[in-house]
Formats: sequence, structure tokens, C-alpha cells
Amino acid sequence: MTSVRSAFRARLFCGIAALSVSLSAAPALAADAEAPAADDASDIIVTATRRAERAVDVPVAVSVLSGEKLDVINSSGLDVRVLSARTPSLLVESSFGRTFPRFYIRGLGNTDFDPNAAQPVSVVYDDVALENPMLKSFPIFDLANVQVLRGPQGTLFGRNTPAGVVKLDSARPTDSFTGYGTASWGTYNTVNAEAAVGGPIAEGLSFRVSGLLQRRDDWVDNDSTTGFADKKLEGYRDLAGRFQLAYTSGDFNALVNVHGRDLNGTPRVFRAGIIAQGSNHFAPGFDKDHVSLDGITDQSLKQWGTNLHLDYHFEGLGTLYSITAYERAKVDSTGDIDGGNTYTFPPLGLGVALFPSNTGGVTKPREFSQELRFATEDMGGFRAQFGGYYFHQKLSYNELSYTTTAAIDGDVIHENRNENYGLFASGEYKVDALTLRAGVRYSHDKRKDFVGGLAIAPGVTLPVTTRAKDDNVSWDASATYALNDQVNIYTRFATGYLGPAIQDRVNFGGVPTVADKQTTISGEAGIKGQSADRTLRFDLTGYWYRTKDLQLTAVGGAVNTARLINAKKAVGYGFEMNVEAEPVERLIFTAGGSYNFTEIRDGDLAVAPCGSGVCTVTDPLNAAGLAILDGNDLPQAPRYIANATARYSVPVGSGEVFAYTDWAYRSRINYFLYTAKEFRGRASPEGGLKIGYKTANDFEIAGFVRNITNQIRIVSAIDFNNLTGMINEPRIIGASIRKGF
Repeated sequence: MTSVRSAFRARLFCGIAALSVSLSAAPALAADAEAPAADDASDIIVTATRRAERAVDVPVAVSVLSGEKLDVINSSGLDVRVLSARTPSLLVESSFGRTFPRFYIRGLGNTDFDPNAAQPVSVVYDDVALENPMLKSFPIFDLANVQVLRGPQGTLFGRNTPAGVVKLDSARPTDSFTGYGTASWGTYNTVNAEAAVGGPIAEGLSFRVSGLLQRRDDWVDNDSTTGFADKKLEGYRDLAGRFQLAYTSGDFNALVNVHGRDLNGTPRVFRAGIIAQGSNHFAPGFDKDHVSLDGITDQSLKQWGTNLHLDYHFEGLGTLYSITAYERAKVDSTGDIDGGNTYTFPPLGLGVALFPSNTGGVTKPREFSQELRFATEDMGGFRAQFGGYYFHQKLSYNELSYTTTAAIDGDVIHENRNENYGLFASGEYKVDALTLRAGVRYSHDKRKDFVGGLAIAPGVTLPVTTRAKDDNVSWDASATYALNDQVNIYTRFATGYLGPAIQDRVNFGGVPTVADKQTTISGEAGIKGQSADRTLRFDLTGYWYRTKDLQLTAVGGAVNTARLINAKKAVGYGFEMNVEAEPVERLIFTAGGSYNFTEIRDGDLAVAPCGSGVCTVTDPLNAAGLAILDGNDLPQAPRYIANATARYSVPVGSGEVFAYTDWAYRSRINYFLYTAKEFRGRASPEGGLKIGYKTANDFEIAGFVRNITNQIRIVSAIDFNNLTGMINEPRIIGASIRKGF
């Protein structure tokens, strides 16, 4: 098997090399012309290297979502999970609904559901790295673009980036008066309304204010006649806003960003017994519009933050940047985790569980970060960046558990501290068609977790304090060669680092566990290009990585708890591609896809399979009855991801009639570390369509449908009690109106 994999990797990289050679032999595309300036509107500009550069010139596998594409896929008012499968190798899922997204790039992620979970994908919102998963859920609105950087980004970005970075950049204030307003209404009284306005206030002073309202009626009926769960579920009201004030005076720039969010709704609906035993299909009688819950169901989130960006340009030397940020939130979430209201053995059938489990609590993350960075000017083909970074998190939360009479029988208190500082430097040198880049970063992490209060059958005497600390040096090196002004080939090697982690869940016999630091080494090679008239853009990347001491979370099993473990190593390899073309006038087509192979390699690693005994485990078991993980895919890591869009328009009067369709596909996934027939998620293709009329002065009216085929899939599960699952979003049909100025 190893030789087959090696041969595959060899063929993959040889294929990329052959494609590169064939393109270099082709006639040059405007080879003598100067490269387009960074502000050329026809070029895609990214900040993957913390500088504004053409995407074609950056030696990083990066995808960009912006403009109409970003607006269309979010027509139905979904949260940040709307980004899932919209770029190669990216998956986003949640068992908390709109408050706790989990990101995976090239298969690397973390299925942990606790507030102190560490994730190997960094979410960087307006140049601020967000650590806590609940802070990462801040809505996406009034954005300039979303950039997905794949592979380790451990030199220039501040927090936990061994898998990659999801970078969200808000539209910033400008010196011209602009804005827009858009609103849509659809099935289940789904409303998605967004507006922004901004412009100059005085000489050098400008502003931008933007807001978002998303809501949906409760659309799931709770058929239970007992207990305390709401009778209608899955509705929400999500309100968010952002105010930015910019000031410019000569070589000095300042930007203040203040933002907030207020969410009320129901937690993710857990559906007991919806998986048919012995398969991964729905159980007979399943109805997406009905559940039977008896536990408390409630969720709210209040979040606000602010950041200050300062920069000063020193003529002939470079620019000094400072980013100071503070983020905080209060999340109150309680759910009926077993997903049922009937308790028997074996726990099979809709609404049936082995025992009731109703848990929740209040989580309060608070994060401060400070970065100083100096970027030099071009000095005869050489440029550099260097600086320092500091991060401090205070995280407090409690775990509440309830009896069948809604009385609190457990209240575990957590007070956690997380501190990181780093020093970094990078440089690049360009000579003729070759550009060489390299960077290095030193990181130091320190964690302290305190657990007290009243736990249900704890496996450790409370209170207890757990500590972990470590450091690391990560680096990257790349080479880019310009075949001509429009086509580049590149190769890149990089390492990534995830600091030590602590899992402090102590209910139901759990004990605090510590995972050692995780390190990744990655290599990739690719080709990027565009035609001279920008009607065709493409990129193709092949990659390989190895992660040592991979941090994994063993969730569920025999009891509702979690523990951290380290796998000796995991490997991944594959390829990714993006294409954008305008084959005929007024027809714009985009396509992207990835093949991602992942594998855990640790012959001694084993975890407890489903605790209810009703799942069909397909892994071999060791003498203790534990499932052996060696050779398994990583959880929530599909082999294939694909997406495509097409837009066609016909001139009518002073505007155009247009049709825009988009599709996203991910192949089968494992929900857990072990494999079982019931917990192997089926492939999931989803599509959308928007048809409308748009005038020359930016007025638009349209109709749309999301999840056009009304495909319903199980997307994640709970295994400690029964065959409980969660499903994707239903079909939404609606209409929208938009006006820009």
C-alpha cells in the first residue's frame, strides 16, 4: 500500500511539472509587457503574504470569494458555514448551530465541542486572529472578500495555522460616498437584510457603518407531550453591526473598528434515532419537520469587539504596522443532547435514547492581541517583514446538567488562561523571473485550566488545576518562476505548529487530559495563470503533508465526555484546482475541486466506539474492545470537494436579465475517529439558483432558491447514547431586492 501511495504522489507532482513545461513552451502571453499594477481592477488581489499582491504571483494555494458570488451563496441567510465546500479542501460544520463553527482544510481540523477547543485552522477577521470557536462565528456581511489560504501559514499569521487560514476582510471606508441596501424574504419567513453606507466626513477622515439582520421562524415541530423543550424549534434572530472610522494624514493612517452581535434562537436540534441501524440512511418514518425532545432548549449570544489599525510610512525604508484588538462574548446555550423523549434498551427508533442527557451553560471568552510588524520597501529586489505578536485569552464557562425534572444536578466551573507570544521575520528576493521567499517564527504557548464545582460522577477530585506549555520554531521557503507575465509556477515547503491543548471535561467520569504540541511539515507545487485579457484564470496545486503528534479529540463513546489524545502521525496528500472563464460574452463560469487523502498512522491508538452498542463498528477491535484507528481517514475529511458557478445575462433595456447558479459537493465523511456503518456520512451535493433583473444604476430584483433539490443529509452525529444525528439546511425559496449607490 505504501508503494502505491508513493507512486501516486510521484505521478501527481510529475503531472504538474509536465503541465508547467508544456505551458512554458507555449507562445508567451504579452511577455514583454509590464505586469499589471496591484490596483488594476481586472486582477485578483490577495493579502496572503500580508502585502497586496496579484493572486497569480503568490506562492500560496489561495482561493477568493467576493462580490456577487459571496452574496448569492448567502441569499438564504446562513451563517459562516455557507463557506463550506465553496473553495477546494474547505469544510465547515457545527453541532452548535450558528455559535460554534469548526473549520477543516485539507482534512485537518478538530471535532471537539468544548469551548476551550484548539483548532488548526485560524480564522482571521479584519487581520485579527480569533482563537475561541464561538468568536469565530461572527457573521459575514459587508465584506471586501474572503480568502482561504491552504497549508501551513505559521510565519506571518499569529495563531494556530498548521492547516491554513480563513481570512475575512471587511469593506473599509473610502473617500467617496457609497453604500448599498439589500433584503430578501423566503420560506419559513427567512429574512436576510444587509446595508452599508460610508464616505468622507472631513479632510482625511472617513467612515463606514454596516449592519445585518437574519431571522427565521421556528420550523421544526416538537411532538413531545412531556418535558421542557420548546414546542417549535430551529428559528433564530441574528443582529450584527460594524462601525469603522478611518483617518489619513500624510504618511500616517489609522482605522478604528467597533462591531457587535446579538443572537437569540434555539440550539442545534439533535434528532434521536434518525439513523437506520446497519446503514447510513434515514430511519423509517423520519420527517425533517418533526422531532421529539423533552429537555431544555435555549441559545443566545452577545458579542462585541474592537480593533485599532495604525501604520506609518518611513520614506525610503518601509511601513510600521500596529494592530491592537479585543474581543469578548457571552454565550448561553442548553440543549437536549440525546435528542429524544423515550428511554429504553436497545435505544432504537425515532425519539428513542438510552438515557436523558440535557446539558448547557454560559461561556465567556475574552481575547486581547497586539501585533507590531515592519514591512520594508523594495531594496533592489529584496523586501522583508519582521515583528512581534502577543495574545492573551481568559475563558470562563460552566457546564450545567439537568435531571428529568429540569433541576440542576451538576455545575462544573472552568477558569482558563491561554497566552502566546511570537517573533517572526520573512524576506523575499527577486531576480529576473525568479522570486525566492523564506520566513521563520518563534512561538511560545502557555495554558492554565482550573476546574471546580459539582460534577456528575467525576473521575478526579475537584478542584483541579492543569497546566501545559511549549514552544516551537516554524518556517517556510518558496520559489516562484514567471514563465511569462501571466503564468507562474511555484513550489513551497512550510511547517506548522499547534500549541499544547487541555481538555478539561470532568462530568461522567472524565478527567483533564493534555495533548502535546502538534507539528506539520508540508510541501506543495503549483501553477497559476491567466490570459492576457483576463477572460481565463486558473491554478493547480499538488501537495503532501505529515503531521506528528496529531491532536485528536475522542468524543462520546461510552459516556458524554471527551478526552485529548495524540496520534503518532497523520499524512495527507492531494491536488486542488480553480478555473474561472468567460468562454462567450456574458457567460462567466467558475469551477473548483480537490482530492484530499488523509490517514491516521498509529498502530497503538484506539478509542471507545459507540456507547449504546447499536452501531455497526467496522474498525478492528483490540483486546479491551476499543476501535483501532490505524489507517482511518481523519474525521470530517471528505476525499472530494467540488464547486461550480455559472452566470449568464441578456441585455434588456437599460439593464440585464441574469441567471446565476452555484453548486457545491463533498464526498462521504466519517463523523468520528472510529468507523461505523451508521456514522459514515453520505455524499452531499447542494445547489442554488438566482434569476433577476439588474439595471445600470445598480438596482436589482430577483428570485432565488437554495438547496434547490431539497436534499436532506445527516451531517454529524452523537454516539454516546443512541443513533442521534443532525441534518443540513432545508430548501429555501424567496425573493430579493438590492440597491447600490
